[in-house]
Amino acid sequence: MDITQLILDDHHEQRRLFAMIDQIAPDDKPALAAVWKRLATFLEVHAKTEEDLFYPALLKVGRRAGELGEAKEETLDAIKDHNEIRDAVAAVADIAVGTKAWFKAVAAANKANGDHMAEEEREGLTTFRQIASLQMRHDLAVRFAAYEAGHIDGVKPVNMDPEKWVESRTSAKAK
Repeated sequence: MDITQLILDDHHEQRRLFAMIDQIAPDDKPALAAVWKRLATFLEVHAKTEEDLFYPALLKVGRRAGELGEAKEETLDAIKDHNEIRDAVAAVADIAVGTKAWFKAVAAANKANGDHMAEEEREGLTTFRQIASLQMRHDLAVRFAAYEAGHIDGVKPVNMDPEKWVESRTSAKAK
């Protein structure tokens, strides 16, 4: 197992769920609500798992490899993106399922998430594959899979200040 592959697999599933919503008739509100609930939960659990496991590890290996600046920038951007995705997901909750406004809000969440995934795949995951050991990638994958499986019903969405989040993980005490 490799954490970078598990993250890519999650990204594929997120894209698949957004595509499913696009293919469900607007008047099939129970199906739309069910798929959206699964997707919204999945997006938050995925983000929380990355924040708890992947990004701290990226900062750690970045520091060891003399690439802390790059790892910090990638992590700051990812935390900001996760906040934007959370906000977009929350906006969907305030709109009647199946309406044009609901589909527009879902599309905004899809765009925020798609932009994040593309950047993460180009940068954070690539950097991590280049500098993290295979053993570390495996060990994190096991923890990643266990965390997601243990939180299948979701976690509470919480936006974080990217600067404070990164600082708390890169201060002298966190090293």
